[in-house]
Amino acid sequence: MAVGEICNRETVIIEKSAGILEAAELMRAHHVGSIVVVESGSEPPKPVGIVTDRDLVVEVMAAKVDFERVAVGDVMSFELVTAQEGDGVWDTIHRMRSKGVRRIPVVDAQDALVGILSMDDLLDFLVEELSDLVRLVKREQTSERDTRTVP
Repeated sequence: MAVGEICNRETVIIEKSAGILEAAELMRAHHVGSIVVVESGSEPPKPVGIVTDRDLVVEVMAAKVDFERVAVGDVMSFELVTAQEGDGVWDTIHRMRSKGVRRIPVVDAQDALVGILSMDDLLDFLVEELSDLVRLVKREQTSERDTRTVP
């Protein structure tokens, strides 16, 4: 299965030049822990980084930085790891694990943002797939039991 089929396509974005307070307000309003950062004026939006709630706490609040003077581009991740919408789930999981990321923007062939895939999305997908396997095994066991004749 391709990650484009399971990613969240309602992605919250923010421009690189936006302020930290705006990022925090967006996270709160949309109940998300990360926002995909896009270059100002790019249409369609092309991701250049991610800013997380942890970035805001560790890099700004804990460091007692005046957040009025810090832009999203100052604290976002700079080595952005993305997945193409046609990439397989297992390859993407391996890439995320090897890069140590919990969220990955999903892009199309022109590197335009189409969604974001999180560990939660992957867990939901895996639970669904495992549940299907369990149902299959149970159905086979029931079928086997029903076809046997007991002497």
